[in-house]
Amino acid sequence: MDEKILKDEGKNTETPALEEMFASLETVIGKMEGADVTLEQSFELYNQGMELLKKCNQAIDTVEKKVLVLDGDGETHEF
Repeated sequence: MDEKILKDEGKNTETPALEEMFASLETVIGKMEGADVTLEQSFELYNQGMELLKKCNQAIDTVEKKVLVLDGDGETHEF
């Protein structure tokens, strides 16, 4: 998976794009649905999926905090 550099308040951190994380999550789910997956593999895939989901939630939370709302007076406020 290619990683993109996202700037967060002046800090450079390497984080995969949200779309890439969703695609990886779909891949993990597809593998878990396979008939030839052992219990151990299912457990490992589950853990990978949960880590990806955690990263997706963090990325979404970061974006939501940066969204500005325009009020009736034309002033902006953080979401």
